[in-house]
Amino acid sequence: MLMKINKRIVSTIIVSLFCPVSLILAVSIPNPLSGVNSFGDLLMKIAAGAGALIASLSVVMIIVAGILYLTSAGSPERIGTAKKALIYAVVGIVIGASASAIVAVIKNVIGA
Repeated sequence: MLMKINKRIVSTIIVSLFCPVSLILAVSIPNPLSGVNSFGDLLMKIAAGAGALIASLSVVMIIVAGILYLTSAGSPERIGTAKKALIYAVVGIVIGASASAIVAVIKNVIGA
């Protein structure tokens, strides 16, 4: 008897927890492609999104490189690994920040 009551309480709690989810999911999602009239515009939107993602990951990698450097304990191999990670992270930031510009230059070169 007690087990059935506990199951009912647990099921009631689970149902009450998931009911607000249906209300949240009822919100309309805006079209991410609004304002895209050509393939070039689509490429610019994709480049902007990818650039932001790459730049964000590069910032995380700078933090990882710093942690690698701090925990290297003077080991030349680990210091070299940290330096390589830092260099690649800086290159990633440069590429991420200039992603839209790279697409714009390619668009102008091919005349799109």
